Amino acid sequence: MAPTLMPTSLVSEALPHRLPETMAARLLLLAIRRMGAHGLNDAVAANTFLSAFGAGFRRPLLLARAFMAELAATSTTTIPIAPCCCARMTWAEQTMITAIGHAERRPETARLLLADLMAQRRADAIVATAAALSGAFADAGLPIGIQ
Repeated sequence: MAPTLMPTSLVSEALPHRLPETMAARLLLLAIRRMGAHGLNDAVAANTFLSAFGAGFRRPLLLARAFMAELAATSTTTIPIAPCCCARMTWAEQTMITAIGHAERRPETARLLLADLMAQRRADAIVATAAALSGAFADAGLPIGIQ
């Protein structure tokens, strides 16, 4: 029996965005997907951060965990996250990466994006966590690089 393939239109609706261009944004996407699917203490995410950041991996990893924990605790809606093997992103993943990328320099943009994502009016705490996460990536030499 041959496997049935999903129609292209359904795939493009579920995964409308291309993967990020920068290595930092792709690393962040991997962390979001792994921690979203396997929990905050996922060993693959931790090992990937160790490989990418070297001895300074703890700060970005801790802040990625804090971001995901805050997102899970404050969101009032389900946030779709694709499996790690997907070569495209969901709208929610794109929103998270964009918001984290803007959090340091454009906090109001990040606040609006994260508030919409979480269906929550108050997004100040998670914006602060996103700004710290973005700063940790930049301080380690891998800025998220959102235009």
